[in-house]
Amino acid sequence: MSKVNRADMPYRDCVGIALFNDRGQVFLARRILTPGPDTSEVDAPWQMPQGGIDDGEDPLAAAYRELYEETGIRTIRLLAQAPDWIHYDLPDEVLGVALKGKYRGQRQQWFAFLFEGAESEITLLHDNPGIDPEFDAWRWEDFDKVADLVVPFKRPAYLDVYAAFAHVPGQIRTRTA
Repeated sequence: MSKVNRADMPYRDCVGIALFNDRGQVFLARRILTPGPDTSEVDAPWQMPQGGIDDGEDPLAAAYRELYEETGIRTIRLLAQAPDWIHYDLPDEVLGVALKGKYRGQRQQWFAFLFEGAESEITLLHDNPGIDPEFDAWRWEDFDKVADLVVPFKRPAYLDVYAAFAHVPGQIRTRTA
């Protein structure tokens, strides 16, 4: 079996969603862990919603689509967009396995949204034809704690997301006070 060369692999273009509630907390969901060779997220399955950008798709449109597919949520308002793409690399032990074995990691465009719906709108195990659920639980969390709750190889990316949107919780709390 030949060794995969990280430098020869591209990043997968994706979006990430920092979804805030009216208290300035951010939405986290727990990944459904599926059996198989990719065990990269077993120790810390919590994350913010994220997903791939389809060919020719606008990143903002992909963010709306991915959030709906993963959570059932539609009642949101755009607050901010990260100024730059945020990258993460897969760990060596799952390189060539995770992300269908085609990518070295992900290059993500992040968006911050305000959730303006009722929590009953959140349906992780919804009945969308052709869409397999990715999460089995969710919670609201203080934004400054999120990077410590995700899988370690994504932590640097989550710190970049925090840097891009650190101002958002305070703005939300000021508006709703």
